[in-house]
Amino acid sequence: MLTMEHIVREGDPVLRKVASPVELPLNAEDTQTLLSMLTFLKNSQDPDIAKQYHLRPGVGLAAPQIGISKRLFAVHATDENGKLHSFGLANPKVIRHSVETTELETGEGCLSVDREIEGRVPRYARITVKGTTHEGEEITLRLRGFISIVFQHELDHLDGIMFYDRIEDLTDPHKKPLPGHAL
Repeated sequence: MLTMEHIVREGDPVLRKVASPVELPLNAEDTQTLLSMLTFLKNSQDPDIAKQYHLRPGVGLAAPQIGISKRLFAVHATDENGKLHSFGLANPKVIRHSVETTELETGEGCLSVDREIEGRVPRYARITVKGTTHEGEEITLRLRGFISIVFQHELDHLDGIMFYDRIEDLTDPHKKPLPGHAL
């Protein structure tokens, strides 16, 4: 079972590497990695289990955050319509996005960051993501709002980008702009 001891913290070089694509169909090891990350997220949201194992609650977890530089992440979160998005995803990529941006008013946090960092993180308001689930199904998801932000946060981890790299600050020339082409 994954615990907070397995979560790589900021400063570790694996968090700044571009993760490698995985071969499809998924092998047993990559499938197990996705299932372990998904189980961690579910456990972290269960108050009793989280307290017992000292887990910080999370809605997404990328493989680099557990020291594995592969294009894998898990999500366990509900969107604004009450739909639960709960699965592992291999080789996810944004194939379309809106011009419009959004952000969490309270800012973003990260299981790999043990400090609070203030600032708004601009994200695309709507994205279309393609990937392969932990069950081997190729899917295309159209996401908006909170769940779109969760996916973009995890996708950034696969590209070696931390959420605070995107905090709007015109005085820092090293901030990463949003990538890609608009719809």
